[in-house]
Amino acid sequence: MKPAKTRKSLAVPLSWRDMPWGESFRDALSHHLQPCLGKLYGFHLLKIGNLSAEIDTQNCAISHQVSVGETGQEVQVIADPLHLPFEAKSVDACLLAHTLSWSHDPHRILREVDRVLIDDGWMILTGFNPLSLLGMGKLIPGLHRRAPWNGRMFSQMRLLDWLSLLNYEVVYRSRFQVVPWNRQGGKVISTHVPALGCINIMVARKRTLPLTMTPAKKRAGQVKLRATVNATRQLRKLEDQDSG
Repeated sequence: MKPAKTRKSLAVPLSWRDMPWGESFRDALSHHLQPCLGKLYGFHLLKIGNLSAEIDTQNCAISHQVSVGETGQEVQVIADPLHLPFEAKSVDACLLAHTLSWSHDPHRILREVDRVLIDDGWMILTGFNPLSLLGMGKLIPGLHRRAPWNGRMFSQMRLLDWLSLLNYEVVYRSRFQVVPWNRQGGKVISTHVPALGCINIMVARKRTLPLTMTPAKKRAGQVKLRATVNATRQLRKLEDQDSG
């Protein structure tokens, strides 16, 4: 398995239009994301990356939506996704539509998103499936230099592993196929062989558990422990007297 961090130069597409059938991918992804976006609530939604900025999120209940990227007409805040200019635990949801696919350090992006997300906040990840017919195109000489094949494709199992390390619970995941010249063909594969779908969708929720014991519980535990120790000492004295 190749390491997540890479030093290779990645030609990042500034728009879905910069790749073959990109607008079809964008429209299909926006359509499949609507049920997920409809269940989000809160105050702030971040759309990280140029491709995320073009995803239709009008039906999302979160009214304040901000697009973040290094450049682009759809971007509202110019910033590096590796260094988001937001306070810790200040954002309710983050959309990363194929953001990890053209990142040199996807782990760092996930940690930065984790930093700005509130407890129980949502992270939506999308990307191309390496096990799909589209993913197999990376094996064709010359084709791997063009988008979307020049991007990185991570399997759902690998993403699940990364999210579990950050203590995220994956509440929804799916794959679907896009066939720009035959929509019915995409539906057939998505319905009957979803594992071969070219696009992954994962929705994860940030879970936090209280690891520090409150002072009241700590004192209560210490009192019970002392009482048990004293009882043991008294029992030993009685045993010594009987034996004597």
